This record gives sequence, structure tokens and C-alpha cells, in this order.
Amino acid sequence: MSENFQSEKDEEKEILNGAEQEAESAKESDSKNDQDAPQEPEEETVEAKLAKSEAEVADLKDRLLRQMAEFDNYRKRTMKEKAEIILNGSAGVVTDILPVIDDLERAIANSAKSEDYSALKEGVELIYNKLMHILEQKGLQKISPKNEPFNTDFHEAIAMIPAPSEDLKGKVLDCAIDGYKLNDKVLRHAKVAVGE
Repeated sequence: MSENFQSEKDEEKEILNGAEQEAESAKESDSKNDQDAPQEPEEETVEAKLAKSEAEVADLKDRLLRQMAEFDNYRKRTMKEKAEIILNGSAGVVTDILPVIDDLERAIANSAKSEDYSALKEGVELIYNKLMHILEQKGLQKISPKNEPFNTDFHEAIAMIPAPSEDLKGKVLDCAIDGYKLNDKVLRHAKVAVGE
């Protein structure tokens, strides 16, 4: 009986040992499966991340191309506008001067018929004043520097003449041709004679 008992105990031990080994191998395979299982989703997430990044790069390229095209169109449009401004920039001034041209044409037509030179002179002075008024409204200023100190920013000396007095040395004694400024930019220097 003790032999039977002993053999049963040995069988139980073997069964327990086998069960323990199976449990351990199951745990090992489960842990391996656990380790393998996260790797598969990681590979999927890496692939998903790669696809997402590629889509993002494609989107950024598309936006960049659109921005470049938009900027190119803007540049072309502004160049065209600048060219139009240069070509038609003086249209406002010319439009304002048209009545003066009409007045001059009438004066020329009437000068042939009339022999009253004082009326002709008065008409020309009126036309001149009208023209100067229009140009002054556009920012034109006359440089007429008689008895002012000589200034190379606004004056061009065409002659040096002896000054009649000490206080006129270095000053403009005579202005041969008036100069003009447009909005503080010199268009033409006044041609002057300076006292020495």
C-alpha cells in the first residue's frame, strides 16, 4: 500500500511539475505575446505617423505653391499699377490745365482781330495768373531769390558780379531765370548772379 501511495504521490508531483511548467511556458508565451502585441500597434502607429506626415508635407507644399502664385500675381498687379500711374500720373494736372489752353486759344484768335494791345496784355496776364494758381494748388512753388543769401540747394550761379555794398556780398543780386520746386523737391534751380 505504501508503494501505491508513493507512486500516486510521484504521479501527483509529476502532474504538478508538468502543470507548473505549462503555466510558466504559458506565462512566457503570454509575456512574449504581450511584447509582440504592442509592437504591432507601434508599427501601425509609425506607419500612420508616416502617412500623416506625408499628407502634412503635401498640404504644406500645396499651400507654399499657392502662396508663391498669389505673391507672383500680386507683384505683377503692382507692377502694372505702377506703370499705369507713371503713364497717367499727370492726367489730373493736364485736365486742370485744359481751361488755360482754351483761354490761350481764345486769346490767340482774338489777337488777330483786335489791335488793342493793352487788352491783349491784360488777357495774357489773367491766363498766366490762372495757370500759376492751378500749378500752385498742385504743389508748385516759384524760386525767385533776389536779395537772398546764395544757396546751392536752390540756386545756380551763372555770374559773379561786384556787390554794390558789403551787406550784399554772397547774396543774389539778380535772377535771370526763376527756379521751381514741386512739394519741396527742386525741379529747376534758379539761375542767378551773385555779389562778390
